[in-house]
Amino acid sequence: MEYKDKNILVTGATGFIGSFIVEEALKRGMNVWAAVRKTSSRAWLKDGRIHLIELHLDDKEQLKKQLKPFTFQFVVHAAGVTKCLDAQHFFDTNTQGTRHLAEALLELKMPLQRFVFVSSFSVFGPVREQQPYMEINDKDVPMPNTAYGKSKLAAEQLLDDMSQLPCITLRPTGVYGPREKDYFMMVKSIKSHTDFAVGYKPQILTFVYVSDVVQAVFCALDKGVVGHKYFLSDGREYSSRTFSDLVCRELGNPFLLRIKAPLWLLRIITTCGEWVGRLTGKVSALNKDKYHIMKQRNWKCDITPARTELGYEPQVQLEEGVKTTVKWYKEQGWI
Repeated sequence: MEYKDKNILVTGATGFIGSFIVEEALKRGMNVWAAVRKTSSRAWLKDGRIHLIELHLDDKEQLKKQLKPFTFQFVVHAAGVTKCLDAQHFFDTNTQGTRHLAEALLELKMPLQRFVFVSSFSVFGPVREQQPYMEINDKDVPMPNTAYGKSKLAAEQLLDDMSQLPCITLRPTGVYGPREKDYFMMVKSIKSHTDFAVGYKPQILTFVYVSDVVQAVFCALDKGVVGHKYFLSDGREYSSRTFSDLVCRELGNPFLLRIKAPLWLLRIITTCGEWVGRLTGKVSALNKDKYHIMKQRNWKCDITPARTELGYEPQVQLEEGVKTTVKWYKEQGWI
């Protein structure tokens, strides 16, 4: 597809994935509008070609006024929250914010060619947890057990009901890369000589490097089948220690205390973390959702539809991706 001079709106543009989508759109010669909030950092949006647009996803009527002067052929909705003090905030932002954006675009009769929704593999939860683990596919019934996953699934379902919206949904598994802050916590912990894991039942993990998520976004804009949903990973499966072993190597193999705790201890730790977060008003990485994420054993997913329908082909495997990511953390002074 010819993208040059086409108008694209990217929500979540100040975030990890969204900022890379903006950069790729610029490389393709698109006119890029990056949705921001007043409090959002513009650290990754320094290019003078970027048009910044303040959008209020919590108010549909105000959103319509903000969008009315513009015409977009493409929208990539990557905005959302992954950690909250109150579970309801997930639904206010991830679900209702998506509804408001989609309805506003339809009511404004925006001439959209594609609307790409960046969802999450978390919409499935603990599916196919019996050994030997089998790949989760789009025929499986989602059973999210996190507030985040439930809010993303609810957003997917409301988009399914909007038949006039040319929506394609992407469900990436664990996304990592430069600028990412959640896996960074693991890197920081290993740098401090501690690797923490939980559960004694085998765990299979999957990952996808941020540039491959961006690749999938533009594949979806080009030839995604409207109404279809696609899992994204690098096409491989890993033991629970692989990521930390690779990080350890890139950090020069520091002395490492490996702690494997039972799930009941993690439950206590995350409950305390959530309680402290509520008292201090600061979102803790140790919360109820984190418990369910770390408890889940099977993260295998079938990316065949993404390969066959989108032409998606992962370019970055975990070893290369971890090396690049840790190098970036060092260069930026994060570690």
